[in-house]
Amino acid sequence: MSLKDKLNKDKLPKHVAIIMDGNGRWAKKHGSTRIYGHKNGVKSVRETVEAAAELQIPFLTLYAFSTENWNRPRTEINALMSLLVGSLNKETDTLIKNNVRLLAIGDLKSLPRKVQKELNEAIETTKNNSGLSLVLALSYSSRWEIVHAIKQIGIDISNKKIDLQNFNEDMFVSYLTTATIPDPELLIRTSGEYRVSNFLLWQIAYTELYFTSKFWPEFRKEDFYQALYDFQGRERRFGKISEQIN
Repeated sequence: MSLKDKLNKDKLPKHVAIIMDGNGRWAKKHGSTRIYGHKNGVKSVRETVEAAAELQIPFLTLYAFSTENWNRPRTEINALMSLLVGSLNKETDTLIKNNVRLLAIGDLKSLPRKVQKELNEAIETTKNNSGLSLVLALSYSSRWEIVHAIKQIGIDISNKKIDLQNFNEDMFVSYLTTATIPDPELLIRTSGEYRVSNFLLWQIAYTELYFTSKFWPEFRKEDFYQALYDFQGRERRFGKISEQIN
């Protein structure tokens, strides 16, 4: 019996975010290059997207490339960008078939022009899909996002578009790249690392964290169901006490 059958379909998270970690170590374990790991990670992306779509989870965000990843060797960066373009080309028809809408967050202007072109085309092609919203975090980091938001707020204050006395949390959220996306209820990280790596720091204030020792290329639908099953066994209090929740 699959864990999928044990899930309470009425208590699924509306937004799941994933730090897809461990491609390089998985490749090393198999005596191959890091690029081999990234290529094999694509299958895990496909399975996870399919699983989320089948369960009718509204949002799935994948941490695909951080701003810190630009510091990696140029050969790896070039291979990752090439893999991204190829995947967007190959998977767009599948996204349409499965009613998946593609979105992206991050410093997208820092991506190579070819990547921007393919990404924008895929976003435009799938914009009317009404099923799962698949959010790719590309050239993203939370500190970059927060600084970027503060810069925009400063400009609007200078132009008197904002009354600082009335500025509040909701207004700040409207300046984030995730302004139209609900905060994740569940964050999954693979590879056995126990950190959030500058990912959605504002948004995960009350997110449930789930860590698995599996490397990302090993992650399959059943692993996704396991994370969801674990999530459903937790009590989410948001500062209240158990008696208030129950």
